[in-house]
Amino acid sequence: MDITLLTGFGEEESYIAEILSRFDARIPDADHFALENRVLLISASNGTPIDISLGAAPFERQLVQRASSFRFAADVSLITCSAEDLVVLKAFAGREEDWIAIRGVLISQGDELDWDYVNEQLPPLCELKGDRDTPVRLEQLRKRLETP
Repeated sequence: MDITLLTGFGEEESYIAEILSRFDARIPDADHFALENRVLLISASNGTPIDISLGAAPFERQLVQRASSFRFAADVSLITCSAEDLVVLKAFAGREEDWIAIRGVLISQGDELDWDYVNEQLPPLCELKGDRDTPVRLEQLRKRLETP
């Protein structure tokens, strides 16, 4: 499970300490890892891995504002990010499992995906890490999936 927690910059330590007082860390020195990488790796009581992104950037604030409730079952509803924001997050992370997830989102969303939004958000994030390939790879995947 992935969660974005808006901590801002400079207040992360208090959030990390509070969370680690209630949940088990998945790695040694999880607090230091979280401060360096802006993600806290914990486990739920049932063993489910949870990645908590320590949000502060404008994109992360916007992502949280755009989130909406999604009903998974009659009695289960969760606040989730939009499909577009999920594509941006997964593409930015760029692991192979993320590209598999992106493919699934593109297939399930079809023409409903707001590509103008994705193409506005992803390139500036990729530039932060000197990555010019990810937006190109996403566009290539999009075209492959659109071709009958």
